[in-house]
Amino acid sequence: MPDTPETILAFDFGARRIGVAVGQQITSSASPLTVIANGAQRSVWAAIAKLIDEWRPARLIVGMPSNADGTPAAIGAAVTAFMTELEQFSLPIDSVDERYTSIEAEGLLKAQRQSGQQRRISKEKIDAAAAVLIAERWLKKEF
Repeated sequence: MPDTPETILAFDFGARRIGVAVGQQITSSASPLTVIANGAQRSVWAAIAKLIDEWRPARLIVGMPSNADGTPAAIGAAVTAFMTELEQFSLPIDSVDERYTSIEAEGLLKAQRQSGQQRRISKEKIDAAAAVLIAERWLKKEF
């Protein structure tokens, strides 16, 4: 991890949606930003470029899916291709193990709903919350 505090963008890549979160190294915290529909490639990259322009991150973090035994998940090749495409932004790119982030994110959102802090839980909210967990794992070096 670098010596000066950084802002990062974290991505939870999925075949249908890409959850995005912003994190701050100085606070070791992250917040959900948005979910990008993973369809038309041109619009995906335009949306990511807009987020990079707005937030000016020092690096990008991508969740790398693994099976429970640590072997690469089936979607791993698509995530690696996504990371290769992210290189167009000329920023450092790191990956972290994202095992169980979607399950953990859904659990956190359900707890918030039960306490009255959260309304309906959509798949988009789960993806954005999973991106937050990915960012926080990198920020806390839990990988």
